[in-house]
Amino acid sequence: MDHSMHHADMDMPGHGHGHGDMDMGGQCKMNMIFTWSSTDLCIIFRQWHIRGPWSLFLSLLAIVFLTAGYEAVRQITRRYEVGRAQRLQAFSATVSTGDHEAADAPASANFPPLPVANATTTTISGESHIHNSSLPLLVGRDHRQAVLRRGKVVLAALYAIQVFYSFFIMLLFMTYNGLVMLAVGVGAFVGYLVFGDDAPATKVVACH
Repeated sequence: MDHSMHHADMDMPGHGHGHGDMDMGGQCKMNMIFTWSSTDLCIIFRQWHIRGPWSLFLSLLAIVFLTAGYEAVRQITRRYEVGRAQRLQAFSATVSTGDHEAADAPASANFPPLPVANATTTTISGESHIHNSSLPLLVGRDHRQAVLRRGKVVLAALYAIQVFYSFFIMLLFMTYNGLVMLAVGVGAFVGYLVFGDDAPATKVVACH
């Protein structure tokens, strides 16, 4: 009897170990070498777990859209830079025109020199009022500085999004899965076709 109990004790751990192997089958596999296998593939997150052909197809489609979205962010950044440059150029032209008009204004010999530059004096009910013609130019310069500051913040935010996006795509490539890599390449192709405009096709090989 003791001998049979001993065998039962030996069988029990083996039986439990078999259940452990079954539980391990659904966990993520991390590959450090190139592979085409999608069995128990997890893409970046544990929750993004490939469990069958449909989840693989939908995941590859999502990767294509994600990578194309990176080109969309780059297009938004380029268009914002162009629009910001045009606004700043318009401000510069307005201020320059105002300065030339003030410099070309004829000086009247019937009035003494005014203490305020670009100012005219009018008398209403016996009171003198000074109107400074340079005030609109000062307001224009102040508004240009506001556009510069706001544009700098927006460009910094767009740059941060691009850096985050590029590193996310790099993590997709680091799955070492050939299907995922192909999806990234297809997404870049589609993104350039849709959002590339006249941007140069050359790109420096870097993380961002």
